[in-house]
Amino acid sequence: MKIAFVGKGGSGKTTLSSLFIRHLAATRAPVVAVDADINQHLGAALGLDEAEAAALPAMGAHLPLIKDYLRGTNPRIASAETMIKTTPPGEGSRLLRIGEDNPVYEACARTVPLGDGEVRLMATGPFTESDLGVACYHSKVGAVELCLNHLVDGRGEFVVVDMTAGSDSFASGLFTRFDMTFLVAEPTRKGIAVYRQYKEYARDFDVALRVVGNKVQGPDDLAFLRAEVGDDLLVTVGHSDWVRAMEKGRAPRFAELEEPNREALRTLHDAVDASYERRDWQRYTRQMVHFHLKNAQSWGNAKTGADLAAQVDPAFALDESALAGRAAAAPAPA
Repeated sequence: MKIAFVGKGGSGKTTLSSLFIRHLAATRAPVVAVDADINQHLGAALGLDEAEAAALPAMGAHLPLIKDYLRGTNPRIASAETMIKTTPPGEGSRLLRIGEDNPVYEACARTVPLGDGEVRLMATGPFTESDLGVACYHSKVGAVELCLNHLVDGRGEFVVVDMTAGSDSFASGLFTRFDMTFLVAEPTRKGIAVYRQYKEYARDFDVALRVVGNKVQGPDDLAFLRAEVGDDLLVTVGHSDWVRAMEKGRAPRFAELEEPNREALRTLHDAVDASYERRDWQRYTRQMVHFHLKNAQSWGNAKTGADLAAQVDPAFALDESALAGRAAAAPAPA
């Protein structure tokens, strides 16, 4: 199951995504966590010290390897150089599974122990000085989108992505790649403004969106959120001494998280689990192709010198049966 946490800067989305990742890890579920925020704070929220967080490999730096691996023997893709962030899989492409070992995880993921469990942590990489004036951050998250386009995941296994703040994810098709999107909103006008913007943008793409109210301090805050977001409000979270200790680098055992907040995490888990029944792999594949064709026409064809529409395999649909009976792909790149 693929889950995104979004919200305005400072809403607490990284904190809540890290708590949800810890919750999933405590159930011993296989989890891949992805830091796709420009500020790159998820590693620290999961307990890494400054040096460990800085040492995480950047997915963007390994984009050639990712493309070469995912391309596999797909005859519609002439070379890895012609792949862009929206390139869809087809016959011969290599597909990713959450719990497997593969060259992409080997290069880009690091295992982070979390008390009773562990997760694989991946990071897009920070916006560096060399990027200033010549690149946008969406070029960084392109590696995430490409991996999600080639991911086959099932019930009981999870990818949790801490997204960049605000509505920046709408600059690509990344916002459609999730089974559930949790929008973290404070009970303020600015917090609600991001919700309204996200809701409007996502409306035509059938994005499953639920609101998690954060920093809710009393009945007035709760009433405000209910009046502004209605039935989209799933659960609220208030003050946490456990989180405060964690932010000081002195987090106690996760089992000691306050029961109301543990119950909130269970509510999130239940909402994700329920979304499995609404999965529509055909729609997922159609949206993937839709954004690929838009990007090809807008800039991809000119950049690669190829007709990227020809990369679309009309007979291929990404779903859990796509792996069944598939022959072993060509050897992984060295």
